[in-house]
Amino acid sequence: MTSVARNPRARILGTGRSLPLVAPVGAAPATPGAPEDGSADRRCAGPGEATSDLAVRAAKAALDAAGVGPGDLEMILVATSSGDAPMPATAVYVQRKLGAELIPSFDLSASLTGFLYGLSVADQFVTAGTMKRILVVGADLLSRRVDPRDRASALFFGDGAGAVVVGPAAGDGRGILSVRLRADGRKADVLQLPGGGSAEPLTAERLSDGRQYLRAKLPELRQAADERLGAQALSALDAAGLAPADVDWVIVHHADGHLVASLAERLGCPAERVLGVVDESGAARASAGSVAIALDQALRDGRVRPGQAVLLCALGGGLAWGSAVLRM
Repeated sequence: MTSVARNPRARILGTGRSLPLVAPVGAAPATPGAPEDGSADRRCAGPGEATSDLAVRAAKAALDAAGVGPGDLEMILVATSSGDAPMPATAVYVQRKLGAELIPSFDLSASLTGFLYGLSVADQFVTAGTMKRILVVGADLLSRRVDPRDRASALFFGDGAGAVVVGPAAGDGRGILSVRLRADGRKADVLQLPGGGSAEPLTAERLSDGRQYLRAKLPELRQAADERLGAQALSALDAAGLAPADVDWVIVHHADGHLVASLAERLGCPAERVLGVVDESGAARASAGSVAIALDQALRDGRVRPGQAVLLCALGGGLAWGSAVLRM
């Protein structure tokens, strides 16, 4: 799935993010004023805080950056694997909390790659001329889906939300140049939350067995990312009419620094040009929100500047993976 190469019809009008407080892995969520606790920290939502709350805060920041209000939106899309409830969609809670009009609002589930899938959907609607203002949010609250006894997985999965407003391009070459998406259902068990769906309704026995918790085969996940992300990134660049040397910044979702370094080397990209990976912000652990969070951070602190080319990459459960190329 690819947007129009070299001649973008849609662009990101504004970005925003929401990251909750930091809490040490295995500990209760932090309280206001609590100290951060080093490399074992992750972002954890507080008591009573839901995925839609994170999504709404990120959405408001994106709307402000775009110079539009909730009433200007024509669609809300929330990419999440940990919504407020199995039904209805978390997007309708976001719509209600924003005070948006009676517009289409729905969720998209593509695990850690969900934001890129959502960006592609918005790109198609705007490019077709069907809609002019679409809110895309990547949001997850996976700290409550991780087995507290599984410290290794807890290091990789936390909470956070990133949002963008997508609208028509201005004809100056800036916008969404390409999006490339893939999935491999043969590897569905590499990262999954097995219990709670129609295949495994939760019972006392399944709860005792921890089937309600996220299960990750981390070595296989790393291997898949190592094998898939580079090729997908090159495919997205080719569709955009760019070479790796044309890329100013790479934003990749993965909390494994070694894997990210390998991807940067394959693309011929200096390590300092790779953003939002393993840093103090915890963005790399925010699941579906990670890529959008890192993009917002880099735009607001001035690292990413207008006219620069940015490559976004992510891989998660499904397995699903993808890349997008933007001219900011």
